[in-house]
Amino acid sequence: MLKEHLNQKLFDADVETIANRVGYGTGLLALGEKNEDVVALCADLTESTQTHLFAEKFPERFIQMGIAEQSMASVASGMAAMGKIPFVASYAMFSPGRSWEQVRTTIAYNNVNVKIIGAHSGISVGPDGATHQALEDIALMRVVPNMIVVAPCDALEADRATHALAEYVGPAYMRLAREKTAVITTPKTPFVVGKAEVYMERVDAPHGVAIIASGTVLVEALRAGKILNEKGIGATVVNMATIKPLDEAMVLSLAKTHNFIVTVEEHQTAGGMGSAVAEFLSETHPIKVVRLGVHDMFGQSGTQEELLAHYNLDTAAIVKATLTELVDF
Repeated sequence: MLKEHLNQKLFDADVETIANRVGYGTGLLALGEKNEDVVALCADLTESTQTHLFAEKFPERFIQMGIAEQSMASVASGMAAMGKIPFVASYAMFSPGRSWEQVRTTIAYNNVNVKIIGAHSGISVGPDGATHQALEDIALMRVVPNMIVVAPCDALEADRATHALAEYVGPAYMRLAREKTAVITTPKTPFVVGKAEVYMERVDAPHGVAIIASGTVLVEALRAGKILNEKGIGATVVNMATIKPLDEAMVLSLAKTHNFIVTVEEHQTAGGMGSAVAEFLSETHPIKVVRLGVHDMFGQSGTQEELLAHYNLDTAAIVKATLTELVDF
């Protein structure tokens, strides 16, 4: 069921776990070694965002902006206008949260080549609580013209995405998580900006659900897909790592070959990846879309496991939502 280019130990109890922000740090360091136009800026969170690896190796190409996210966006815009490839990093709640107007006007409006990295996104930030849990950042960035939006599922994909964003010419946003999560991919797993990937094939069954997930919560979707397939319910699980531009061809294909779609994300259900899927299908191929996310509320303090369960984003909740929907078929 699981694609051969994925980690075949994914469902083992001792599966390796790494925070996907680590993949950004290693990817940025590698980019710095091969491209002297790559520069990094950070808002006083170099270790949290894993930018310290680049800063230690290339201090002449690193700017510590301090707690000044708005200025960081504007400075990066100027550097991009001069031919550099700036990567700017902070917590997603502050960049793009605090700096959204500068991102919109100085970066996106001018269509300059700046890469915005929002770490510590989603509810799994955990004990930091609602003030630091960015649950609105996808919505903020999806709506900005010229901006692409990426949410890698693990550390290896974050590394590949960092390289891909450096090659892409234009504004880009990548959201990252704080806590360690299972390593889903391998060095052979493909990643292309704008392309979704099927990670689990459905079993042959009379009823079929397509589960589309983005970000580190994808592991919960894959575990749910495994349970559903074992129950004789055909579950296809897709990694929607690029949220904008949406892989419309993949979404349309899933809609035509499954009874309904379930989307899973650590984000508000309003304006997130699930909204993008539902908006597209409402105009092309209307089908039931069940959106799992945070429903019009703030996060709160707790462990990663507690919060995923509380907001109905863990494996059990995905299975339950799917089985509940199957009653109508």
